[in-house]
Amino acid sequence: MTEILDRPLTAGTWDTPTIGKISIIVSKGSLEGVYPALIMANGARMEGIEANVFFTFFGLDAIHKARLSNLKVATVGNPGLHMATMLGGLPGVSALATRMMKRRMDKLDIPPVEEFVALLADSGAGLYACRASVDMFGLTRADFDPHVTDIITVGEFYEMAAGGHIVFT
Repeated sequence: MTEILDRPLTAGTWDTPTIGKISIIVSKGSLEGVYPALIMANGARMEGIEANVFFTFFGLDAIHKARLSNLKVATVGNPGLHMATMLGGLPGVSALATRMMKRRMDKLDIPPVEEFVALLADSGAGLYACRASVDMFGLTRADFDPHVTDIITVGEFYEMAAGGHIVFT
């Protein structure tokens, strides 16, 4: 229900609710699909907020031992790149865009994905692989970075997320 105010709210005249827990879902395995979740989870931990990251479908690449160091920028059909889809599909364009993005992130001291995953785990963030996606892709616990907390079901994720905010990146 909307509350009718006697006067406008101004800074300092309202109680700002704090966020105690955030659960982030990662479903894309590209650099631009993975980094927002890692950065948001890191920001939450730096603010003392409980953070859990749930990797599903192609987002599993961010925690897959053989893939996490080789994530690429998705250039085909990516409106954020402001280039024609056909151009994005040309040989070498994805590699060039990936190299450029990694260079820019390096200048900003944004760690590589593998280091970021370790940093999050060390900060107390929970890193979870989706059981259904793991089974669908024929993966096992041994396929994942050792910092992954567990492989859980969607139901277990929702139980863990209860009382907090869920963000889908």
